[in-house]
Amino acid sequence: MQQSLNPWITSSTADTSEQEALDIYRPPTAVISAPLKGMVEPDAADRLASRTMSGSAALWIIGAHGGAGESRVADLLGARATDHCWPVLQDGSEPRVLLVCRADMRGLTAARSALTHWVSGAGPKADLLGLAILADAPGKTPKALRDFAAIVGGGAPRLWTLPWVEAWRLGNVTAPTREFQRFITDIATLAADTPNTAH
Repeated sequence: MQQSLNPWITSSTADTSEQEALDIYRPPTAVISAPLKGMVEPDAADRLASRTMSGSAALWIIGAHGGAGESRVADLLGARATDHCWPVLQDGSEPRVLLVCRADMRGLTAARSALTHWVSGAGPKADLLGLAILADAPGKTPKALRDFAAIVGGGAPRLWTLPWVEAWRLGNVTAPTREFQRFITDIATLAADTPNTAH
């Protein structure tokens, strides 16, 4: 009797190699894509401010806290940093934004508050692509922080967890790791797939 592979447990080598050969890749799928009715907004002290922005950008990077890495991510993506606030565009259009934070307790807590503010619908309208969590130190992130990051990331349309880049401390502005290259590709793909309302 010939046994077939259980597709829920294993996949055939042929299928894997065929998919790799095609090199088909799609960014993470959005789970929460818009504010949800009934969500309670965070206290005023825990909310990011809103600021009217001059000029335009295809993508705005929002740091959930100081030291989040918003300037570095903005440079990598060719986007504009908002200086830790929700951007409000002068023409009234809905900006496309990416929230970033560090993978420490302070950063994740700030990101949770920002996501709660967004999902409650109390903040300015924004097309939130997701949350990028940047490592706060070299080495493995403690399990408690990894678990909390997964919970916080569940409140974002998409989640990217990015590693520590030692070269950045020395002024090297490249994105040398596979994870960052994949992240950049994800954002470029999402920007191409999603209509841009920022002018």
